[in-house]
Amino acid sequence: MAQQTFDNPFFARFWTVLSAHESAAMRDLRRANLSELRGRVLEVGAGTGSNFAFYPDSVTEVVALEPETRLAPLARQAAAAAPVPVTVIESTVETMPTTGPFDAVVCSLVLCSVAEPDSVLRQLGTVLKPGGELRYFEHIASTGWRGGLQQLADATIWPRFTGNCHTHRETERSIAGAGFVIDTARRAAMLPAWVPLPAQEVALGRAKKAS
Repeated sequence: MAQQTFDNPFFARFWTVLSAHESAAMRDLRRANLSELRGRVLEVGAGTGSNFAFYPDSVTEVVALEPETRLAPLARQAAAAAPVPVTVIESTVETMPTTGPFDAVVCSLVLCSVAEPDSVLRQLGTVLKPGGELRYFEHIASTGWRGGLQQLADATIWPRFTGNCHTHRETERSIAGAGFVIDTARRAAMLPAWVPLPAQEVALGRAKKAS
């Protein structure tokens, strides 16, 4: 199967600007998601390479997938300055070349945008070593008025302008359903609670591949 890529000029410009102005709190969440990782890591949806600077030196290699053709060159620039070796591959996870096994998989704000998150998570389990770890930092479905806003946004314009992002997904339920055991999990706010945007709350967690 040929490696699949995307060319979405609006989203690429939007994400490039957004990632260049991340808050200190956002950077702290990225750092927390990557802390104590070891060995060989697969990163799914690298974007502009925002995670690369935060990998600990106990990581021996990062293979980073980025299917957006306008973001992958920026990820390669970030990889050149990273504290650990990073190889950027222009591919979706569904069509990635076989490069496993890995000690860990990192997903940061990407499971919201894949077409079939359950299938992708099962595939990620196949490239992990026994006992391998999934680190996730993802949008999640909210309750109340924001949950209703998420559902409305996901069904209308939000995915069109945000690289197929769907904010009302039960991501942790999908992770467990794909055969992972969640060890630790917590919630964090990316925006103040009063901001009327669907992408406000994220889940940060660690899950092990079931033996």
